[in-house]
Amino acid sequence: MRTKVINLIKNKIEPYLDENQSVKLENVLISVLNEYNISEKVSNSSTLDVNANHDLLDNFLSAKRVEGCSERTIIYYRTTIFKMLDEVGLKIEDITTDDLRKYLADYKNKNNASKSTIDNVRRVLSSFFSWLEDEDYILKNPVRRIRKIKTKKVVKEVISDENFEILRDSCTNIRDLAMIELLASTGIRVGELVNLNIDDVLFNERECVVLGKGDSERIVYFDAKTKIHLLKYLESRNDDNPALFVSFKKPYNRLGINGIERRIRELGHEANIKKIHPHKFRRTMATNAIDKGMPIEQVQRLLGHVQIDTTMQYAMVNQSNVKIAHRKYIG
Repeated sequence: MRTKVINLIKNKIEPYLDENQSVKLENVLISVLNEYNISEKVSNSSTLDVNANHDLLDNFLSAKRVEGCSERTIIYYRTTIFKMLDEVGLKIEDITTDDLRKYLADYKNKNNASKSTIDNVRRVLSSFFSWLEDEDYILKNPVRRIRKIKTKKVVKEVISDENFEILRDSCTNIRDLAMIELLASTGIRVGELVNLNIDDVLFNERECVVLGKGDSERIVYFDAKTKIHLLKYLESRNDDNPALFVSFKKPYNRLGINGIERRIRELGHEANIKKIHPHKFRRTMATNAIDKGMPIEQVQRLLGHVQIDTTMQYAMVNQSNVKIAHRKYIG
């Protein structure tokens, strides 16, 4: 309890002190408080504190909506931050760096979570507390001193040409074939795919306009084979839904993210190909484009990445190209 009190005092006053003054303050607090027994006061306003915490969380989520975050991202933010607030059990302004370090350590042990998962939680908490600091709800972001968790870089697989042909052959209807061809050719996100309308597709130009993250529009392109399959699929439909991809049964609703992800997994299972999901088509398209010499800036534009560092992750996937280049230029 004594350490907690010292940390609370330091967090309140630290913005006004330099490093030497902060160290001196800590030494004085330790020396003085060692002479006293300290116990925590039982508060009768815990419900009010919880409500205040939730109000701040709701304000943060509203700000994220205004910034253009998807509802899926909003739900992830809400769940992650709510779990932390419930577990720590303190008013937001009283939460310290040590409280959050302990929470992350306990989270890792309880859930057997990977380093990547823990770092994702850390990033969400950092975004939350940074916003609170910027909005003057707290004096200092307690996550600032929790460093990024180093994670092992895993070489992620892409869909081989052979497996993609097998996947094509496993499609028993024109809708599924058109869907995987469009995913493979454009590299669009599954969330962008479900929002596509027929009117968004310009068949003569072999391009379509998609609404990406942050409600930003961009043009993506598809090949001749995709065009043929899309036209055949649209000719086979007898509904008036404006959506590009719809369910087979009445009332022919627009396919959602969960429906497409489930169908892609089923296709992979039927073709006996492991770990097939919509994002794998995106990764494959980007990797193939870079492997064939497309400039990284153009790949970034196609994928709709804000930061080129995100696109650069795809440039490190195919190790065989490094081997070929080494033999060409060095070996």
